Amino acid sequence: MTKKGPGKAERWFIETRWPGGPHCPHCGSTNVQSGAKHPTMPFRCRTCRKRFSVRTGTAMQASNLGYRTWALAIYLLTTSLKGVSSMKLHRDLKITQKSAWHLAHRLRKAWAVEQVQFAGPVEVDEAYVGGKEANKHESKKRRAGRGTVGKTPVVGIKDRATNRIAARPVATTDRETLQGVVREYTVAGATIYVRN
Repeated sequence: MTKKGPGKAERWFIETRWPGGPHCPHCGSTNVQSGAKHPTMPFRCRTCRKRFSVRTGTAMQASNLGYRTWALAIYLLTTSLKGVSSMKLHRDLKITQKSAWHLAHRLRKAWAVEQVQFAGPVEVDEAYVGGKEANKHESKKRRAGRGTVGKTPVVGIKDRATNRIAARPVATTDRETLQGVVREYTVAGATIYVRN
């Protein structure tokens, strides 16, 4: 009896996580045996001798949900403009609401990456986010003028060297607040370009 190979979703995770071939998540070695005869751990590290799968060390670890479910959940959560509730995931993925909640919680936690400071050169700009007064319900209109009224100021920072971007809402756009955000996201001595 021949061992069944990975499905399309599992292959997608393997190729996305390890484009140059599998790496051991325990010791980092690339000396890895693929296709090991194990029902859930198809890889075995020849260096530290531990078994692992593409789930090991990820949000999918110890989950009984299939790779296809995880792939679809990632697609739904990353392409939705307004966010996705666990009830919607439960209906779309045909899993229990409890499983959908845990799945979404794990993914959001995994995406909350530790903040990295930019070395620069760095571009800084501000924008105002919010709907037009004319498009709001009568009870939500402020009737206080045009332009930035009723909108949330957001500061955006881009590292030109790495193309990494960070953005965060701020209470005001005064000099002290903006300089504080820049200091938080950039290393000392980085060249800063403020867009006007």
